[in-house]
Order: sequence, then C-alpha cells, then structure tokens
Amino acid sequence: MGLISVEEASRLLLDGVDTLGSERVDLADAAYRALCGPVHALRTQPPFPCSAMDGYAIKADEKINTFEVIGESAAGRRFTGSVGTGQAVRIFTGAPVPEGADTVVMQEDVSSLGGNGIQLSGAIRPGRNVRRLGLDFVEGQIVLETGRALDPSALSLVAASGHAGANVVRRPRVVIIATGDELVPPGALPGPDQIVASNGVGISALARNLGAEVHDYGIVRDSEPLIRAQVERALSEAADIIVTLGGASVGDHDLVRPVLAGLGISLDFWKIAMRPGKPLMYGRSGAAHILGLPGNPVSSLVCGQLFLAPLIWRLAGLSFSHDIRQAKLSVPMRANDLRQDYVRARIDKTENGLAATPFDLQDSSMLTTLANARGLIIRPPFAPELAVNAPVPVLMLR
Repeated sequence: MGLISVEEASRLLLDGVDTLGSERVDLADAAYRALCGPVHALRTQPPFPCSAMDGYAIKADEKINTFEVIGESAAGRRFTGSVGTGQAVRIFTGAPVPEGADTVVMQEDVSSLGGNGIQLSGAIRPGRNVRRLGLDFVEGQIVLETGRALDPSALSLVAASGHAGANVVRRPRVVIIATGDELVPPGALPGPDQIVASNGVGISALARNLGAEVHDYGIVRDSEPLIRAQVERALSEAADIIVTLGGASVGDHDLVRPVLAGLGISLDFWKIAMRPGKPLMYGRSGAAHILGLPGNPVSSLVCGQLFLAPLIWRLAGLSFSHDIRQAKLSVPMRANDLRQDYVRARIDKTENGLAATPFDLQDSSMLTTLANARGLIIRPPFAPELAVNAPVPVLMLR
C-alpha cells in the first residue's frame, strides 16, 4: 500500500461514518452534545405579560400624565389588584404586569409629586416595555431542531422550556493504547534507554476536549500477544475508536499492524503523504474504528488534530471544521517535496493581518516547538518556493 494524500485519507476515514445512538442525560451532562430529536416547549415563556423595565405599570391615556401609586409588583411577587385610570403600580423587570395595566413607563421618565403621586414626562405609548404572553415561545412549539449542538444559549433554552434533561448523541468511547518497550509513565524515572510516554496524555486531552469518553489502557510492551489482548479488550468493551500510539511503522518492533492483520482487521490506508505523520493507519472492526497514530509526539498530536478530531465529532453528530486562516510569511520558505507539510509556526497579529514565522527546527520529536506554535503552515505537495509576505494557509491550534 503506497502513500495516499491527506485529502484521500480524510475521505476514507469519514465516509460512511454514522452518528452514534442516543441517551437521555441531565442538562449538566448535555453541554455541547448534539440533540437526537427536536425539543418541544413544555411551557409558555413568558407565562404572563411582564415588565421589560423598572418603572410604573399604568393604563395608557393621552389625557392623563399624573398618577397615584397604589402598590408594587416584583418578580416572583405580583400585585394582586387591578389598575384603573389614573392609577400606577411600581413594577420591576420581569414582574407580572397587573390586571388593567397595558404599559410600563420607565422610571427615568417619572418624577415624584410627593406622597403617592407621580408625573410622567413625554408621550405615553400603549404596550410600551411590556413583554407579551408567549413572546419567546409557547407550549408545544419546537424550540430546537434535531442535530443542534447544545451550546450555552441552546442549553439554557432547553431548561427554560421546561426540561431537566435532553436526548443527545452518546459520547464516543475512545480507548488509547500506547506501545513500546522504551516507554515509562509520566512521573516515572526512565531507564538508560527509555523515555517518558507523553503522547497518551496529549491525545487523551484532545479527545476529552472534543467530548469523548476516554479510557487510557496505559503502556503495552512490544509483544504481539500483549498488544492483541489489549485490542481485543477494547473491542469487547465496545470502544468506538481504538487509538494506538506507536508501532505503526515497518521496524522489527512495530507490531500493531501485524496484530490487526491477525485479528482480521484490514487497513483502509497506511502511510500518508504528509509531514509530520507519515506512518498513520486506519481500519475498522465492525463498528469500531482503529486509528494507529505515529509514535513521535509531534506526529501523533498533529495527526490527532487532523484525523481523530473530525472522527470524534462525526460520531457525536457534530459538524467539525478546522480553523484555517490566511497569513503572510515573515521569512522565505523553500519549495516542498511530495508530502503535504504542516510546519509549526509562530503566528502574530499585525496591522496587515496575521504573520506566520516557521520555527527553524521541525523535528517530529520536538514538543517545545509544538507547544509554542499557535498554528501550522500548510504546504501542499510540490508547493513552490515562497518569498516574504507570500500568503499561506495556517491551521490554527489555539
């Protein structure tokens, strides 16, 4: 299987991916998840005519501009009487408009006459500053459609319409399996020939931030039986996505691919014409997606952004698009080869827009440059040499 393009790999990854099933959750657990059905209002909002201002509720009459204040209406505590001609009720924002009143005069347009008397300045317009019954929505109305992501405003609307929970797409279950004899967990002291396993925490954070339910199986030694046992465990525990870290290349100790082959899992692709991240593989076992990310930390995280992120959101019923913007180069760039390049860069705001400055060192093991990069300059295959101020697309990371 030869190199395939990033675009073709993305198409193979996402084609035919179905949204996961639904579950009923409390609103506290529903944020940023997609609705599995429309939301119907269980109540009318507002449930009564209410005031949009602090002021005085009156029955509008062009011939009268002095009124007697006969009571008060506050939110949660209405005035129970009726307002007649020449009478007013002190009212506060959100409070029910008393029977007989049809207008609220804002307090800035009222002056005191002493005692209970007030005088209005300016013309009175009937209906002014009154929110009518059902202004926002009425009982039975569809307030949100299927597929809507429950952002803060949508989540608040679900609550206001009378629901304590929502039917949403369940979270994708992501299992992470790191492989390699050279790896030790974060915080452990590496041996003379070992390094700290950093990819797992980064990929876990990426997946959780996208709304996935993450299960990190830890580090598996370079042993086909051990790797096979963890993949089988993930499949038995109904993982939606199995992410392997490392072991995806062609070395004698890169065992993930032969393990998957032994389980009857064929790969849709293996090796992508991109930098960093050439040894990336993808296949399926039933409903489970298997994504083999490279072992180099930068390659793993860049591939996570490009491929894992849209897969998670597609399964979750959400629309995903990378944040790609235009910038101008602050230094020249040489011509590119056959692989699509994602160049770590400093991105600065200038008077003329964004300026992109690639870091001098782009080794795929260097996390410092990725941590300090605000974006990745995208260089298509065989892109020509570029001069200073040439426009380039930038995949924003933060």
